[in-house]
Formats: sequence, C-alpha cells, structure tokens
Amino acid sequence: MATFNRENIQSFSAEWIAQQHQDLKELLDELSTNSESDNEKLKLLSDKSVKRFEEYYERRAILAKQDAPLLLSPAWCAPFENAFFWIGGSRPSLYVRIIYLVCGSEVDGSQLAELFQNKRKGSLLEISAQQIDMIDTLHCKTIREEHKMSARMASLQEEIADEPLAVMAQQVGESSLQDLDRTMDTHYLSLASILTDADQLRLSTLKELIGLLTPLQAVELLFAIKKLYLSMHEWGKREYHQPSKIEYHNDELRLVC
Repeated sequence: MATFNRENIQSFSAEWIAQQHQDLKELLDELSTNSESDNEKLKLLSDKSVKRFEEYYERRAILAKQDAPLLLSPAWCAPFENAFFWIGGSRPSLYVRIIYLVCGSEVDGSQLAELFQNKRKGSLLEISAQQIDMIDTLHCKTIREEHKMSARMASLQEEIADEPLAVMAQQVGESSLQDLDRTMDTHYLSLASILTDADQLRLSTLKELIGLLTPLQAVELLFAIKKLYLSMHEWGKREYHQPSKIEYHNDELRLVC
C-alpha cells in the first residue's frame, strides 16, 4: 500500500472546515443585506461555493488512495459526527431533505425567515410547485444511487470477511502475511473507489439541485447545508470535550483542533 501522511490529511480536513466557516459568513452577509442583490451577483456567489466543493472532492480522491479508511471515519471527528456519516460524508439526499424541510410544515415560516436573515421575494419559502416536482424526481434518482453505493460497500465488507480475515485466522508465516497485505491493498483501493464515487454523487446531486433553483434560493440552500455541517461538527466537539476554535493567521481564517 502506498505510504501516506496522516497529518496532511488531517490538515486538509481542518482547512476545509475553516473554509466552510469563511464561506458561511460570506453567504450570511449577502443574505443579511437589506438591498436586493441582482441574480448575477448571487449566481457568482453560489458558483464559487460549488467550485470549492469540486476542488475539495478532487483533493479527497487523491488522498483516498493513500488512506481511504481515515477519510471514511476521521479520528479527529467526534463519534457523534462520525455516527451520521454515510460513506465519508453526508447523504446526497440530505440536500433534498433540506428543501423539503423548508417547504413543508415541519418548521414555522417565521423561523426560516430568521434562519436566512431575509424576507426577500422568491426565496426558498416561495418555491414553486413545478420546482418541487423536479426536485421530487431528483430525490428518487438520488436515493436509488445511494442504495447502489450502499450495496457496493456491503459487498466489500463481506469480501473482507471472506478473504483477509480468514487467511489471518488460519495461516501464520511470512508468506501468508505478504498475501494478506496484497489482499488488503486491493480492498483499500476498492474503499477509495467507493468513497470517490460517493463524493461525486454528493457533488452531482448538489449541482442538479442548484440548477433547479433561482440564484437566491441556491444561496439559501448552500447556507443551510454549510450551517448544518458546521453545527454537527461543533456539537460533536462539545459533546466529547474536543474543543476547536477559529483563529486568524495572516488575515486567513483557520481551524485549530
């Protein structure tokens, strides 16, 4: 198996969390403004966030080949946060669930208006029936893809039990350990492939969903996604007494774990 540097992976993840804090502030500043922003400005803002997701997943695909298990269940994340992970991150269908939450009766409209810090016309609070129909179709497609991905992970878990663990239990010696290492390397690469495909499903679902929304609605959705992600991270840190803080270094926002 290729050598890897766990500190680099942890540093990469910490930088991503810090970037999410920075992006969240930028989105909130835009949503909090009293003036009506033009669609072009809002689209540029959402495009920038999506581009950062693309770059993040591209880097993750490289790091996954070095240590996929570490990315699937990061040691620096609290057990609470890891418990809600689906193949190394949030379920893609969660993005759609956020839309349903906004449009349904589960949350009072005044609370959502307060969340988004604005009451502009054309927000997620006023999503159209036609948009909901298209989002429903995307939701069904996404769930089918999630099931396929989960089945792949289940099959890999069964293979690991059938091959390496059986070899380890029944054989002892240098040659058997070498065979075990080769088999485990193959499974590590399979894990990396599943993680990368799951990340791509997260990205494609987000892109398709944003494509069904107005620029203002897209910015609101991105704000809600980032807010939920960071809240889960901070709740987990607090629950398991793993304090983290945000500091400025040379005018850059960084997370200190």
